Amino acid sequence: MTPIVPGRHLSARYLAIGFAGFFTFINMYSPQAILPLLAQEFGAGAAEIATIMTAGTLAVALIAPFAGTVSDVLGRKRVIICAMFALAIPTIMLAMAATLSEMVLWRFIQGLAMPPVLAVTIAYIGEELPPHEATVAAGVYTSGASIGGFSGRFVAGVLSDLFGWRYAFLTIAAMTVAGAVAVWALLPRERNFVRSSGLGASARQMLQHFRNRQLLATYAVGFGVLFNFICTFTFITFRLAAPPYNLSAAMLGAIFVVYLAGSTLAPLTGWAVGRFGRRQFMVGMILLWIVGVLLTLADPLWLILLGLTLSAACGLLCQAVSTGYVTITAQAGRSSAVGLYVTSFYLGGSVGAATGGVAWILGGWPACVALVSGMLLIMAAVVAIAWTRTAPPAPPIPIAAA
Repeated sequence: MTPIVPGRHLSARYLAIGFAGFFTFINMYSPQAILPLLAQEFGAGAAEIATIMTAGTLAVALIAPFAGTVSDVLGRKRVIICAMFALAIPTIMLAMAATLSEMVLWRFIQGLAMPPVLAVTIAYIGEELPPHEATVAAGVYTSGASIGGFSGRFVAGVLSDLFGWRYAFLTIAAMTVAGAVAVWALLPRERNFVRSSGLGASARQMLQHFRNRQLLATYAVGFGVLFNFICTFTFITFRLAAPPYNLSAAMLGAIFVVYLAGSTLAPLTGWAVGRFGRRQFMVGMILLWIVGVLLTLADPLWLILLGLTLSAACGLLCQAVSTGYVTITAQAGRSSAVGLYVTSFYLGGSVGAATGGVAWILGGWPACVALVSGMLLIMAAVVAIAWTRTAPPAPPIPIAAA
C-alpha cells in the first residue's frame, strides 16, 4: 500500500473542502440571473417567478438544523458524498420542467439536498483539523462557496444565451456529479468522528439556544443579511433586463462579479473588528450598505453597478462578523447554534424573495430599495441594542454564502 504523503494528503483535503462549497453553491443561486428569461418562458410576473428562489432557500432553512445531527449518527464523509450526488437529480429535473409549478417543486427538493453538504463539511473541518489548519480550510471553503455562487449565476446566464436555459441546468448537474466524484476521491474518511447514539440530546441543546438573547439577536441579523441579498439581486435583474438597459442573460450573470469584492475583503474582518469593535464595525457596514442600495436608484449603469458592489461587499462583511459572533455567543452546543443560524439566514432569503415580489408589484424597484433600507435600519438597531459592547474576536464560520 502506497504511504500517504502528509503535504499532499492535506492539499487533497483542502481541495475537496473547496469543491464541496463550490459545487453546492453553483446550484444554490444558478436561477437568479435568468429569472427574467424564465418569466418570459412561463408567462409569469417578477413576483411569481421569484418563488423559484423562495422554494430553494426555504428548503435549506427547514433542513439545516437537522443535517448535522443526522451526520452525527451516519458519519461525515458518507453524508457529504451522498448529498452531493443527490443534488444533481433535482438539477436535472429542473431542465425537464414543463411548468413553473414543476420548477418550484424541484427547486424545493434541490434545497433539501444542500444542508447535508453545507453543515456537515463544517463539522468535518472542526473535528479533523487542528485550529490553524481548520482556519485555512474554512477560508478555502468560503472561497469555494463564493466562487460557486458567482459561477452558478454566470454559467447559467452565458449558457442560457448560447444554448437555452435547459442546457444550462443540465451542464450544472453534470458539473455537480463530477464534483461529487472528486470529493469522494480526495476527501479522507473521518478519523476523529464519534458516532452519536441518538438525536435527542442535540434537540434539547437546540432548544436552549432560544434562551440566549445574544444568539437570538445574531439570528435576526443573519435573517436580514440574506433577506437583503435576495431582494436586491433578484429584482435588480428585472430592472436591468428592461429598457433602457436591456441586458441579456449573460450580462445579468456577469454583474454578479461584484460578489467577489466582498470575498476579497472578508479576510480583513478580524482586523477590522479588533480595530473598531464588533458593534461599531457592523453598524458602519450596515449604514454603508444603505448608501450602496440607494445608489441603485440612479440611472447611469455604472452608478448602479457601484451600488451593487458596495451592497455585496458590506453584506458579505456583515455575514462574516455575524457568523463569527455565533461561535463566541453559544456557550455550548455550537453545532446546533450554527444550524439555527443557517435556518434563520435562509429563512430570511425566502421572505426577502416573497416580500420583494410584493414590493415590486406595488412600486417597482424604488419600493424594493425602500424595503431593503428598512430592513437594514432594523439590523443596525438590533446590533446597537442587543450585541454586547465587548467580546473577543472570533474567526467567521463558513456556514452560508449569498
